[in-house]
Amino acid sequence: MKIAMTSVLVDDQEKALRFYTDVLGFQTRHDVPLGTHRWISVVSPQSPDGVELVLEPDAHPAARPFKQALVADGIPYTAFAVDDLQAEFTRLSGLGVTFTQEPLQMGPATTAVLDDTCGNLIQLIQIANT
Repeated sequence: MKIAMTSVLVDDQEKALRFYTDVLGFQTRHDVPLGTHRWISVVSPQSPDGVELVLEPDAHPAARPFKQALVADGIPYTAFAVDDLQAEFTRLSGLGVTFTQEPLQMGPATTAVLDDTCGNLIQLIQIANT
């Protein structure tokens, strides 16, 4: 068994697709119309056949209150690994991305938290090579 897909709940699929591809640098894997919504997934260009991130509409009544509670408490919805957190922080800041936590070293990990513009906080994490 392996993880094939995971999802992030977004308030606007088109805006999310632009942010996750144009800003974060993921590549579109699927973009299939499904009535009022779409099945959109993105992948890392470093692993195009790897785990897909589905940009799932937050239309379910429980989704938005859940997301709002996480944001209010400063809790990231998910995390993405990066090789050089400081370089990503500088690159993304230059693109206008809002960070709610600048790079912070915590033992063997350095983390930062960004606002994905779609109702989520996303953590970036770099694990030190040991």
